[in-house]
Amino acid sequence: MKLRDLVYRLYARRVEGRLDHAQVPKHIGVILDGNRRWARADGRTLEQGHQAGADKISELLGWCAETDVEVVTLWMLSTDNLDRPADQLKPLLGIIENTVRGLAADGRWRVHHVGTMDLLPPRTQSVLKEAEQDTLGVDGILVNVAVGYGGRQEIADAVRSLVLEAAENGSSFEELAETVDVEHISKHLYTRGQPDPDLVIRTSGEQRLSGFMLWQSAHSEYYFCEVFWPAFRKVDFLRALRDYAARHRRYGG
Repeated sequence: MKLRDLVYRLYARRVEGRLDHAQVPKHIGVILDGNRRWARADGRTLEQGHQAGADKISELLGWCAETDVEVVTLWMLSTDNLDRPADQLKPLLGIIENTVRGLAADGRWRVHHVGTMDLLPPRTQSVLKEAEQDTLGVDGILVNVAVGYGGRQEIADAVRSLVLEAAENGSSFEELAETVDVEHISKHLYTRGQPDPDLVIRTSGEQRLSGFMLWQSAHSEYYFCEVFWPAFRKVDFLRALRDYAARHRRYGG
């Protein structure tokens, strides 16, 4: 073992030992950013970069399980990403499909898709639906796989669903306008019934949400990490939790 690796492990243990589990976020959203830049910097292909990022997910979920996190949302593919050239998108979708299958086969996670299913190829849709169905009875971390996800699209879909429901119930637009409120819209989001994310982590040094969980993250804490996603380490994760625990959440009060 190299000296640097030994020092890293000792430091990670020190950070973990000082972590207050009572202050750990219950729902963490993660923007998995930097796969392509990591690949370029390391002399790898883009596909290898995406695969390295996919391989990191199981490590992250293991760390979450050790620290009592209950829900994890992984932004794996945005609606904007669907506009990438076919020679880039096809292998990326294949990696995502294999990753989702692996999450379902693991047996520890309950998989739930968040995103617009209709925008995805039939094979990807099938993989997501099967993973969700196969893990319904799993009593473990709820893993939201955000594939074909966009925050604005989610809100638009929620409003559309709300309007259609009102129409089916025979309500007029005037009646709907008088009764609709924040809770009504929340019940039609992709994450309905789930707690909003307490903490949102974005890797790669970018300091913006880029449309991630726009509605749900109104009161979330944000942690921006300089490291590219494939190089994200346990100590980076623990630092994010430590930073979160040190903040005083006032929710506007």
